[in-house]
Amino acid sequence: MDFTDKVVLVTGASRGIGREIARQFARQGARVAVHYKSSRASADQTLASLYGTGHHLYQADIADPYAVQRLLSGVADEMGGIDILINNAGIYTEHPITEVGYDEWRDQWSAILNANLIGAANVIFCALPHMIKRGGGHIVNVSSRGAFRGEPSAPAYGASKAGMNAMSQSLAVALAPHHISVVTVAPGWVDTDMATETLASPQGEAVRNQSPLKRVATPADVAAVVVFYASDEAFFSTGAIVDVNGASYLRT
Repeated sequence: MDFTDKVVLVTGASRGIGREIARQFARQGARVAVHYKSSRASADQTLASLYGTGHHLYQADIADPYAVQRLLSGVADEMGGIDILINNAGIYTEHPITEVGYDEWRDQWSAILNANLIGAANVIFCALPHMIKRGGGHIVNVSSRGAFRGEPSAPAYGASKAGMNAMSQSLAVALAPHHISVVTVAPGWVDTDMATETLASPQGEAVRNQSPLKRVATPADVAAVVVFYASDEAFFSTGAIVDVNGASYLRT
């Protein structure tokens, strides 16, 4: 795979999976637009860790449609276009239906869907003209195992990722005539900052044992799959939803 001089926008790239995705693209020649929402110091660390030159940092709240417009215009203007979009940004908060009030319930659903699903859809919409102008491109959306197995304590999160899966497959068909592939990668548990507390708790062993490999994914495990499906070699896989969960959840 050769991404030399390809412009890649990675949303949510200040840490975890997004940071590793940015690093792997940079190592293979891409110029990376590193997006972050609020963690400027962490985003600076990501930027400083990237191999090569020509990378840039961009701040935006993906849940704000006008911030998304400014983000995509800024990337295209400053970096000369957009070839690859990785929709990785997202939020997770727990809101068990039997334990929260009605106001919190509505607020959680609104915030999570706006960030994880509607925000991702808006990023795609705003990236599309720039991809078409360059003759095509690749979109990889980072979903979750929770879209299939359910998220009892975070139902809005599970629903947002199931919606992302359906959106990705619809857009794979819609964008094929423009030579744009759309693939979804669905990880299970990943050893990131967000999972540190759970993995270090008494529950951690049970989480690791969900996989016959007796561990959770590393960010590098997920990033390698994302980068592959953003390559020209994987173009015919458009429309696929790819599980990266260590056989912790199997589906047909």
